[in-house]
Amino acid sequence: MVACSPPDDPVPTPETPLLVREPANFPPLPSSSDNPATTAGVKLGRQLFYDPQLSANGKVSCASCHDPAKAFSDGVRVSALGVSGRPLLRHSPVLMNLAWATNGLFWDGGSKNLESQVLGPLTNRDEMGHDLVVLANYLKTVPAYKTQFEQAFPGEAIHYATIAKALAQFQRTLVSADSRYDQWVRKEGGVLSDEEQRGHQLYQQHCAGCHATDLFTDNQYHNNGLDLVFSDEGDGEGLGRERVKFDPADRGKYRTPTLRNVALTAPYMHDGRMDTLEDVLDHYSDRIKTSPTLDARLPAGGFRLATTDKKALLAFLNTLTDPQFVTNRAYRP
Repeated sequence: MVACSPPDDPVPTPETPLLVREPANFPPLPSSSDNPATTAGVKLGRQLFYDPQLSANGKVSCASCHDPAKAFSDGVRVSALGVSGRPLLRHSPVLMNLAWATNGLFWDGGSKNLESQVLGPLTNRDEMGHDLVVLANYLKTVPAYKTQFEQAFPGEAIHYATIAKALAQFQRTLVSADSRYDQWVRKEGGVLSDEEQRGHQLYQQHCAGCHATDLFTDNQYHNNGLDLVFSDEGDGEGLGRERVKFDPADRGKYRTPTLRNVALTAPYMHDGRMDTLEDVLDHYSDRIKTSPTLDARLPAGGFRLATTDKKALLAFLNTLTDPQFVTNRAYRP
């Protein structure tokens, strides 16, 4: 009877591979049953991610602002590489471990999931600026894409929905979990110095409330004391989560970014205003500004960190760099 019972965890077949890695020190992987990753879907998504023809002028790809060598960030405060040439109002967020992002995307949570998120840059007039119908019609004329879409989504038309599904599948495979910290916490031979371990203790004390679990984000929205007032100019981009929720209690709140690979992803904050990690630590130490929606865990003025504390925290943050992630050929064109 046991031999006839279906296994609790079926071994994946070649048609339904486990393409999204599940590190042992991560929380359980949320289901993506509406758009499960397949080999063909991920391959197509990677091709689309690096293709500048997805932009109206044929010069801007997703990778223009999400460089794998920079942990899928772009290294500038706000990008002006889009089709309009105008600077954006927000810093380009990093792309990693997004399979665990279950509480909205963009800095203000303006998209529900990866499938909806990818459509934003494609159509934004200052980013890729394309018309989705025109884009789908173009892809139908490219023989290689026609073949790839049929393999990835048999029986489905080339449509903005399948474009979004392919891009989302690829982005869900971007898993970073091989830093020295990971090797230490999983007991895989990683070693942290005394100073780095002290930095980890300080991180647990001061940072882990928002940069939670080994994802180093709680996927929530917080006002971290950057400003006293919040501008509603530029379609309300400066209002934070309030722009989406229409609730003044969310004013100035932005999504907690992961700290993974943080040494590679300068500048920092939703608008890229801080050039270095030292600037970030100085902010949390002495420069927190009090406003009505300031996160309750942040003390007025700051944590008053000693110089040795900042040095230890910086040492720990550098252990979160994952060289394999930024060189992984599976993530490159």
